[in-house]
Amino acid sequence: MIRSMTAFGAARAESAEGTLSIEFRSVNSRFLDVNFRLPDDLRILEGPVREKLGQALARGKVDVRINYSKTKSAIVQALDADYMAAIAEQLKAARAVIPDVAAPQLADLIKGAGNSDDPGFTVEVWTAMCAQAADQALGEFQANREREGERLAQGMLESAAAIGRIVDEVELALPQLLDEHQKKLATKLKDALEAACPTGFTQITGPELSARIAQETSLFSLRIDIAEELARLRSHISELQLLLSGGQAATSRNGSSKPQAAQGKPGSTGKRLDFLFQEMNREANTLGSKAGSINVTRAAIDLKLLIEQLREQAQNIE
Repeated sequence: MIRSMTAFGAARAESAEGTLSIEFRSVNSRFLDVNFRLPDDLRILEGPVREKLGQALARGKVDVRINYSKTKSAIVQALDADYMAAIAEQLKAARAVIPDVAAPQLADLIKGAGNSDDPGFTVEVWTAMCAQAADQALGEFQANREREGERLAQGMLESAAAIGRIVDEVELALPQLLDEHQKKLATKLKDALEAACPTGFTQITGPELSARIAQETSLFSLRIDIAEELARLRSHISELQLLLSGGQAATSRNGSSKPQAAQGKPGSTGKRLDFLFQEMNREANTLGSKAGSINVTRAAIDLKLLIEQLREQAQNIE
C-alpha cells in the first residue's frame, strides 16, 4: 500500500469530566519526527500517543496537538472548601510578612486547582479519552495518507508509461538510424574518392567499397549500441510498477528485477523509489552520451525530465 507522508486527522472524546481533542498533521521527512503541543496537565499522555504513531508510521514529520476542557461541574468540584481554606491560610501567612499582598483572582484559583491531583482531573479517565480520540484520529489520518498515496501512485504510473513509450520509440528508430548512417557514409566515401582521384573507381572494386562501408557502419553501430540501456530502463519500469502496486522488488546491477516479499526487508517504499530513480537517471545519461542522432538526444532529455518528475513525487511517499 502506497501512503503519502502528508495528511491530517482529528478526533475528540467526551466524558463527565470534560472534552479532549487531538490532531495529527504530517509532512514529508527522511525519518519519523514527532512533535507534541499539549498542556502540561496532559504530558502523561505523550508516551502512549508516541507509541501508537511509532507503530503506524515509518517516516514523516508529525505535529500532534492535544487540547482539553473541563466541564463546569469538574471546575466547581476542584474549587472545594478545603482548597479554598488552604488558599486563605496561605494568603493570611503571606500578609503577616508582606501586608499589601493582593488576593488571587478567580482565574488564578481555577488554574491553580487544575492539576492532575485534583478531583476534577482523574488520570485514568483522561488517558482513556486520549486513547479513544487518538485511535479515531489515527484512522482518519491513515485513510487520508492512503488516498493521497493512491493519487501519487497513479500519477507516477502515468509518467512510467510515458518513459516506456519513449524507450519503444528509440528502439524502433535504431534500424533506420543505422540505415541512414550507412547511406551517408557511402555518399561521403564516394565523394571523397572522386575528389582525391577521379579515376579511383577504376582502381577499387565494388566488394572492397562495400566491405569498407560495412566496417565503418559496424563501428558506428557499436558506438551507439544502447540495447543494454533500453533493457535496463524497461526492467526499472517493471520494478517501479511493482513497487507502486504494493510489492517489493530487488534490483541487481545487471538490471534484472525479481519480486520478493515485502516483509523482512529494510527500508521504505519512498527510499526504494529514490534509489530506483537514481539508476534510471544513470541509464538516461548513458543514453544521451551514446546518442547517434538529435532524436535520441531529445529522447534522453525527455527521459531525464520524466525521471525528475517521478523523483519529486516520490519525495512525499513513505
